[in-house]
Amino acid sequence: MIKKLLLLLVTTTSISFAQDADIFKPDSIKKVIEATQINSSLRIDGAMNDVEWKKIKPTSGFIQIEPFQGKNATQNTEVRVLYNKQYLYFGIFAHDSLGKKAIRATDFKRDFNVRQHDMVALSFDGFNDKRNSMVLVTNPYGVQRDLLSFDDLYYDTDWDGLWRVRTTRTDSGWVAEIAIPWQTLRYPKTTEAIQNWGLNVFRSRRMTNEQTAFSPYPRSFSNLRMTYAGVLKNLQPPPPSPNVRIQPYFLTSYDNYNGGISPKPTQTNFKLGGELKWAINPNAVLDLTTNTDFAQADADRQVNNVTRFSVFFPERRQFFLENASLFGVGVGPNQDLSGGTMRVQPFFSRRIGLDDAGNPIPIDAGGRFVYRSLKRNYGAIVMRQRGVGDTPATNFFVGRFSENFGKQNRIGGLLTVKNRPDGSNIVGTIDGFFRLSQSHSLNTMAVYSTSTHGGKQGFSGFAQYYYTNNQFKIWWTESVVTKNFNPEMGFVSRSDVVGTTPGIFWYNRGRWLPFKKYIRAFEPGIMTEFYHQASTGKLIERQLNINPVWFNFQNGGFLGYLVNPTFQRLTEPFEPLGVSIPLGDYNYVRHQIYASTDPSKIINISLDYNWGSYFDGKLVGNNFKLQFAPIPHVSIVGTYNRNNFKGVGDVIGNKAVDLYAIEGRFALNPRVQLISFYQKNSENSSQNYNIRLSWEYQPLSYIYFVYNRRGFDNVLQPNMQRATQTENHVIAKISYLKQF
Repeated sequence: MIKKLLLLLVTTTSISFAQDADIFKPDSIKKVIEATQINSSLRIDGAMNDVEWKKIKPTSGFIQIEPFQGKNATQNTEVRVLYNKQYLYFGIFAHDSLGKKAIRATDFKRDFNVRQHDMVALSFDGFNDKRNSMVLVTNPYGVQRDLLSFDDLYYDTDWDGLWRVRTTRTDSGWVAEIAIPWQTLRYPKTTEAIQNWGLNVFRSRRMTNEQTAFSPYPRSFSNLRMTYAGVLKNLQPPPPSPNVRIQPYFLTSYDNYNGGISPKPTQTNFKLGGELKWAINPNAVLDLTTNTDFAQADADRQVNNVTRFSVFFPERRQFFLENASLFGVGVGPNQDLSGGTMRVQPFFSRRIGLDDAGNPIPIDAGGRFVYRSLKRNYGAIVMRQRGVGDTPATNFFVGRFSENFGKQNRIGGLLTVKNRPDGSNIVGTIDGFFRLSQSHSLNTMAVYSTSTHGGKQGFSGFAQYYYTNNQFKIWWTESVVTKNFNPEMGFVSRSDVVGTTPGIFWYNRGRWLPFKKYIRAFEPGIMTEFYHQASTGKLIERQLNINPVWFNFQNGGFLGYLVNPTFQRLTEPFEPLGVSIPLGDYNYVRHQIYASTDPSKIINISLDYNWGSYFDGKLVGNNFKLQFAPIPHVSIVGTYNRNNFKGVGDVIGNKAVDLYAIEGRFALNPRVQLISFYQKNSENSSQNYNIRLSWEYQPLSYIYFVYNRRGFDNVLQPNMQRATQTENHVIAKISYLKQF
């Protein structure tokens, strides 16, 4: 089977070369936007009424990326650039023939979902290395999104830069005025008076799902592929100098516990702490933190997991999110399922300051140093976690180095050390990324782990070939995790396994497609997964994820059908949601339907419905999501998940487990928001609340009021009866950011 699939992939790749005319090379003559120097300061109000804007000629002529690559934009976009000694200013007029009626935005969440909003994005390559970029994005209501991109492969999506934007909406489109302090931008120190930077400007008009760019690129890439960027010309920025950002905070909290065998006492606490960020030079940044607090971090959502493997909860704490891409070595199902369900990360920041249940453990102090340049990148994290209860005080160290060579190749290493009084866990990693061409790449990793307190040693590694163009996406991933591999500062979804996970997607926009007014593309695919036990060589799992139907609609919605013939060999007990399934070999077939309406509409719906056999019985499941956003200031999202077991394992008859959630976001503007969240799980009768009022009273300075309530049934020993246990936490926090 694997040999036949390999032959298919090789043949398909050869055919696709002949069809690859749409993957054009970057133009040797770059498109140019010229910046104009001024001596005055502008009023940032989204109106562009200052006389300085009227004195310069706008740049326009955007080109379509979607849906018709290479054609002129249907709606004009004008860009003006000014600067003085303090700020780089952008004035952007997104013309629209339908004016305000065409504008789409579903909420005021910072780092909003790009599939749901009109937006414009600025991608800066201040060092002209054609690899890395700083990206600032806004929607028509002045909501901000920003990130750092590296090789258009790794992203720091939760990096928050210090910049200001105001917008207005008119009968002829919408206007964005943006002021970016030079201290926020990254560029080299040079003796030349004039600098020219790489720049691209991207626009998404959600009503027609049209994407356009100032400097065009193939649609299978993104606006972060900086080899295709244009040029921002005639800049005279001040010489980059060390700048310091301090952000102290004060917090008071009230904690109340009820129920359980021995509930904790009610407590009222006060806490002081903060962070310091020192941009030593354009390449190096030092972050220091003391008495670190994450009270404002978004709460984890419960997940009812019916797979055999651990759920991966993403990092949500701001300190660990910044520069996460430098330390983010690994393989996982975050890139078009190309790693299958296998996930291996030598370093996972949630291992610091959180226990296995996601409860916080105090962090006394820590620091992070990061250096990035055209030739190399390196950094380190050092943290001290306080001892609490049975958990001793723990020291954490992460070191990272990578060397760039060629146009977009990299070799690196990662070292993690977790030190406790009873010993240390040490993990060493060597990794490499090789972009063989714009369409071909190879990603590799080898990891070794050892523990002084147990003496066990283990190994993990993977190699992944990846190919993409406008017609095909093809990958082949080989991975291995030995039985004793144990990265205590990392994440491993499964152990003692050898994985083979090839796959292919076909992107077809042929004229044969019916209902072209509604259907943009037909994208079928096959994603296969084969897992053998590393210690015995026996096959323990096989999945053939056949995706014969997938339609992407012109409005951004989709409809797809998958069938999953599966073989599972249980070598250890498995209990999904309290259902006990005995050891043995199982063959079963599952079916799935995925569907979504236009995600930018006032009412939008998404559905994942699955059914079929499951081990020795049947399982019917669904994930249903409904969003109601009558205006961007109000967004209400309801989700419902049900898993209905029929004759599975020890289930006699049926057993249904339900998970409900509702989330509301109510905003006066992008800076004052009330966010609430409620979730109920029938599996353990848990009910969780999270209510958070946030006021950004000046850029990146906040006042928070947070209420968390957690209630669940707990088993009381020795009589094994269930009793309700609740926790209530009320938090008030103020932080202040000052940049020098």
